[in-house]
Amino acid sequence: MIQMFKRFSLSSISGVKGGIKESFEDFRLGLRDATTVVRPTRSRMMEYDQPLLWAVLLLVTLGLVMVYSASIALPDGPKYAKYSSSHFLVRHALSIAMAFCIGIFAFKVPLKVWDRLAPAMFALAFVLLIFVLIPGVGKGVNGARRWIPLGITNFQPSELMKLSVVLFTAWYTVQRQDYLHHLLKGLAPMGAAVIAVGVLLLLQPDMGAFMVIAVIAMGLLFLGGISGKLFSALIGLAIGSFATIIIFSPFRRDRIFAYLDPWNESFAAGKAYQLTHSLMAFGRGEWFGVGLGGSVEKLHYLPEAHTDFILAVIGEELGFVGVTVVIAIFYWIVRRAFLIGRTALQLDRSFAGLVAKGIAIWIGWQAFINMGVNLGLLPTKGLTLPFVSFGGSGLMMNAVAIAILLKIDYENRILMRGGKL
Repeated sequence: MIQMFKRFSLSSISGVKGGIKESFEDFRLGLRDATTVVRPTRSRMMEYDQPLLWAVLLLVTLGLVMVYSASIALPDGPKYAKYSSSHFLVRHALSIAMAFCIGIFAFKVPLKVWDRLAPAMFALAFVLLIFVLIPGVGKGVNGARRWIPLGITNFQPSELMKLSVVLFTAWYTVQRQDYLHHLLKGLAPMGAAVIAVGVLLLLQPDMGAFMVIAVIAMGLLFLGGISGKLFSALIGLAIGSFATIIIFSPFRRDRIFAYLDPWNESFAAGKAYQLTHSLMAFGRGEWFGVGLGGSVEKLHYLPEAHTDFILAVIGEELGFVGVTVVIAIFYWIVRRAFLIGRTALQLDRSFAGLVAKGIAIWIGWQAFINMGVNLGLLPTKGLTLPFVSFGGSGLMMNAVAIAILLKIDYENRILMRGGKL
């Protein structure tokens, strides 16, 4: 009897243990099945470069705040007397919303489609650069004809051309890979295209945009493997061309003289007026700034404080520390774009890799010029600070560029996991 009881007890305990084990296994499997509903969404969220997106959003948010701060006093002057103090804030917020929607659409477009569209986009941008010069079609502001009015906003074709040059040069470099060491078959066609774009931009005039576009094209040709001798000749030609343009253009020549001696009485109230007040803004900001909204230079002393010289307002209100943070974010974005391009090239995605690096050159070079002008390191040029300055066309094209960059990274991750595009 005792033996039977022991056997019964042991079998009961074993049964209980088995039941507990089975129940635990069922619970584990059920939990796994339940979480699979959530995991795909989280997995999809992790398939793109979130830090890159957050860095860009940080700059855009800073730009929205600083555009409002820099433009709040503009209606006090006669030029913008009919506007409210929040006019530029509302317009910039609408531009951000439009840029966000356009960016989402651009992200959904595969890179192979951008590859096919590259020549057509370049042709479209080129035609728009011609249209902007036609009286009655293009809109002139402060002696420059750079915009096409579209009712609620003005579109700047040169911003589309910057994106188009990135795509077209990457496409051209891949298609002509075997001829990049040949002058007539490799370099000449691309050089002719860039020169034609430059002529149209100089007629606006917009030398700043031409400098950005020329560096994008030259940088991508270099990264694509152009002959060292041809590249050296190209650099010499570019430097000589820009020097000639400056020498034979009186107002550009005066800008150089003003840049070299901005505090001279003959320049301080004229060609160097923006530069001197920009430097005074940085000087007032010192280490930590005078506080958000406390800028004095934006009170009709510093022209274009909400566009080309917004970094000076950042320097005055947020100080050296604030400017350093902005520079660090731009450096990180550019470096990240180059890394995405390198990964794409390692995956034998030549077009995608060159596009990513072209976007890095575009954003980095334009930001460098804008910062250099604001800090007095470069002569004055009419270039905005990407993601930060007021301006709908630039913001929208920047959004498309970042969307394409995120798409390249997204497709890289799919291929690295063994997937197919």
